[in-house]
Amino acid sequence: MTPSIWEPGDEADATQLAAFTRHVFATRIPGPPPSDPADRYDALHRWSVERLEDFWATWTDWAGVRWITPPERILAGGDRGMPGARWFPGATLNYAEHALAAAATSPADVAVIGRSQTRDRVELTWAELADQVARCRAGLVRLGVGRGDRVAAYLPNIPETLVAFLASASLGAIWASCPPEFGVRSVVDRFVQIEPAVLLTVDGYRYGDTAIDRRREADEIRRALPSLRAHVTVAYLGTGAESWTELLASPGPLEFEPVPADHPLYVLYSSGTTGLPKPIVHGHGGITVEHLKVLRLHHDLGPGDRFCWFTTTGWMMWNYLVSGLLAGSTIVLFDGNPAFPDLLGLWRLAAEERLSLLGVSAPFVLTCRKAGLRPCDELDLTSLGAVAATGAPLPAVGFEWLVDAVSTTAQPVSISGGTDVCSAFLGMVPTLPVVAGEITRPLLGCSVEAFDPAGRPVAPGVVGELVVTAPMPSMPVGFWGDTDGARYRAAYFDVYPGVWRHGDWLTFTAEGSATISGRSDATLNRGGVRLGTSDFYSCVEALPEIVDSVVVHLEGDDGGTGMGRLVLFVALAEGIVLDDSLRTRITRALRTELSPRHVPDRIEAVSGVPRTLSGKKLEVPVKRILSGTPVDDAAARGSLANPDVLAEFEAIYRR
Repeated sequence: MTPSIWEPGDEADATQLAAFTRHVFATRIPGPPPSDPADRYDALHRWSVERLEDFWATWTDWAGVRWITPPERILAGGDRGMPGARWFPGATLNYAEHALAAAATSPADVAVIGRSQTRDRVELTWAELADQVARCRAGLVRLGVGRGDRVAAYLPNIPETLVAFLASASLGAIWASCPPEFGVRSVVDRFVQIEPAVLLTVDGYRYGDTAIDRRREADEIRRALPSLRAHVTVAYLGTGAESWTELLASPGPLEFEPVPADHPLYVLYSSGTTGLPKPIVHGHGGITVEHLKVLRLHHDLGPGDRFCWFTTTGWMMWNYLVSGLLAGSTIVLFDGNPAFPDLLGLWRLAAEERLSLLGVSAPFVLTCRKAGLRPCDELDLTSLGAVAATGAPLPAVGFEWLVDAVSTTAQPVSISGGTDVCSAFLGMVPTLPVVAGEITRPLLGCSVEAFDPAGRPVAPGVVGELVVTAPMPSMPVGFWGDTDGARYRAAYFDVYPGVWRHGDWLTFTAEGSATISGRSDATLNRGGVRLGTSDFYSCVEALPEIVDSVVVHLEGDDGGTGMGRLVLFVALAEGIVLDDSLRTRITRALRTELSPRHVPDRIEAVSGVPRTLSGKKLEVPVKRILSGTPVDDAAARGSLANPDVLAEFEAIYRR
C-alpha cells in the first residue's frame, strides 16, 4: 500500500460524517460497524448505493430538509432506471429557504464576505443578506417576474449576484449567469436559448490593476435578447448607470414559493468550446439535498466555518460555493486576478479571512508549486482544515506541495465531478487518510464504476470509462428545450444504455481510492494502448523550461502505420528556446518516466495553451483545428481565457 501523506486526527470522530455514520449503523445497517475507518466508510458507501432510497430518506431526515410538502417516496415507483428516474415525487420545497435558514437563528453572524480588486471589502450578516434578498425579490416582482420566468446575469462573483440569485430562486424563477470575462457571442449563445425576462449586467470590473469596461458588451447582449422585459445595471466599476439600487429600494416580505423538487432552479452550461453550449437544467430538490450532503458530510462544513472557492459565475463551482449557505457557513466571494499582486494573493485571502476550506483549480496549485512558493513560511494558515482542487486531475506532486508548502494539518483534497451534476462523484472523506495523487473515495450515494468498452467493470489498476450506474438527485432535470429528451440521452447514455457515461478515464486502486487520467474524448490511443493526458502533463511540466503544454493524437496521420501521430505543444518560460537539446530532454523524460509510447512524433513551441476561463485545457478544439476545422467552428473564443493563441495552431496546421 502506498503510504499516506495526510492522516485524520482525533477530531475525525467529531465530524458530521462520523456522526451520520454512527446514526446509520445504529438505525439502518444491522450488526456492529467495522472497526477500521476505511472498512466502515466502504460499508456505509455500499449501503448508500445498494439501498438508494433508504440512504436519501435517512439523509434528508437527518439533515433536516425543509419540505413544504413531504415527498410521497424518494424515487417515483422505486424506479432506478436512467434516464427517467424521478426524485421526491409529490414534494415541494424551495432552495432559497434553505440558503437563508440561518437568518432566523443567527441573524447577527456573518453570512457573506465579498473580496474584490474593484472595491473595498463587503460584509453582510445573515439579517442583512435576508433583507437584501427580500428587497430584490420585491423589485423583481415589480418587474413582473414570477414562477418559471428566467433571470439572466452578466455579473462577477460579488454579493449582488448572490442576492439576485436567491431572490430569483425564492420566486420560483430560473437563474442563469455568465461572468463579464465572457465575450458577447458566448453570452448570447447561452442566454438566447432560455429567453430571459430580466437581464442584470455590470458596467465593468478590475482584474488586478487593470480596469475593464463592459458597458458596450452589456448593451450588445441586451439588444440580442428580444425576450427581455427589463434590464438592471450594477455600477460595480463606477463608470456606468446604476439601477440596482432602485431595484432594492423598497422592502418586501421574504417568502418562498413552494415548487416541486424537479422545478428548475438554474440553468448551467457546458463549456461551449465546440458547438452551442448545452443548457443543463438543475432542480430545487436535487441540488438542495446533494449539496447539503457533499458540503456537510464530505467537506464537514457547518456554522462557524468560512468557505471560499476561487471561481467565476460561469463555472459550476460558483453554485457549489453559494451552497455553503445551506450548511450555515460563511461564504467568501472573491472577484479578481488570483495571481495579483503575486501568487500569494489567494493564500493571503485564506489567512486574512481565516478560511476553513479553500478551493482552487489544480492548475493553480501546480503553478504555485512551479514558482517555488511556500505560503506557510509567510502566512498564518492554521485555520485551514482542507485545501481542495478540481478542474483537472491533481498529480501527486500537487498533493505533496499542499502538505509541504501550505499546511501539514489541512487535508489536501482532489474532487472530480462536473457541471452535468453540479457536484462531485469522487472526493474528500474527512475520516480517511489521503494518498498523494489519489482521490480518496466515491462519495455517498454515488455508484461510480470504471467500465471497459463492452460495459463490464474493470479490475483495480485498469483504466476504464467513468460511469455512474445508479441515479443521483442532482442529475439534470433535462436540457432546456430538449422536449423529447433526445439530446440528453445522447449526451450521457448513448454508449452504455441505462448507465451514465461521464467522459473521464478512471482507475480504482485495490484500496478503493481512484485516479482520473484525463478526458476519454481526448484519448491518446497509440497502437491500441490508451494513454491518459494527466500523467503526460505532469511529466512534461515538471521541466523548469516548460510553463504549459497540450498534447493531441491525430489518428490516420501516420503514413499507414496505424499508430497515428502524437503532437506535443509546449509554452516555454521566458528566455527559453525550443532547441534540439530541450527536445531531447522532453523525449527522455517521457520515455523514462512514462513509456516509449508517450514519446511525441513532433514537438512545437507555442506562446500559450488554450484554456477555458475555469482553467481547463482545450485538447479537443486543438485536435479539431489540426484536422482542418476552422478556428471559429472549433472553439468559441468568448469562453476562452486566451483566445488569441488559437491562431498559432491554425498556422501550424497550414504549415
